[in-house]
Amino acid sequence: MNPIVLVTGGSRGIGAATSKYLATQGYSVCVNYVSNETEANKVVTEIEGNGGIAISVQADVSKEMDVTRLFTTIDQSLGKVTHLVNNAGILLPQMCVADMTEERINKVLTTNVTSYFLCCKEAIKRMTNGGAIVNVSSAASRLGSPSEYIDYAASKGAIDTLTIGLSLEVASKNIRVNCVRPGFIYTEMHADGGEEGRVERVKSSIPLQRGGSPEEVAASIAFLLSNEAAFITGTFIDIAGGR
Repeated sequence: MNPIVLVTGGSRGIGAATSKYLATQGYSVCVNYVSNETEANKVVTEIEGNGGIAISVQADVSKEMDVTRLFTTIDQSLGKVTHLVNNAGILLPQMCVADMTEERINKVLTTNVTSYFLCCKEAIKRMTNGGAIVNVSSAASRLGSPSEYIDYAASKGAIDTLTIGLSLEVASKNIRVNCVRPGFIYTEMHADGGEEGRVERVKSSIPLQRGGSPEEVAASIAFLLSNEAAFITGTFIDIAGGR
């Protein structure tokens, strides 16, 4: 039986690349999306066109009722989740902390942190024979993103802590929890933050002198989910070109 993976925020960027990559590795894939049905269905169509198994499911993973429905749908359509990639997240326009509103801060934290907790909760219930979780954090959790996205960076710091704590909490159940921390990756998210060309602007400050691709992140996620990483838990892979 194929391993079954949920990729949250799977319709674009790192999530889409990861969904496609894992399908080539024999996973049955649930591509989760919150609003972009067209792009999510394109990912599913590409996977199916290459002989893979995939479904797309709409759910706002920051809401418990939506997460419950999402996992129930996967149970009925594919089977119980064996692997989870927590990837859904938002980035809002660049702003200093002095200008941030309560609404903005709470939106970022709820979307980027609460969603990971809720999906971990439901996945763990189903991983009765073990499993693996990869959380997508960010190099921002180490760097802080001053004058740009400290709220986003703080949300990713929370994900680092979740990874450490949960990896210890569920290790005896043979559930592994690891984390990737991408740096400057060419994705649509930078446009959400108000600077579409951000990677081009900063790439000279990256030791490898370039931005990364979503596919490079996907490869590291796939490794951490795989049996090749069977003795790895509570670990971080920085995919940031040396920064």
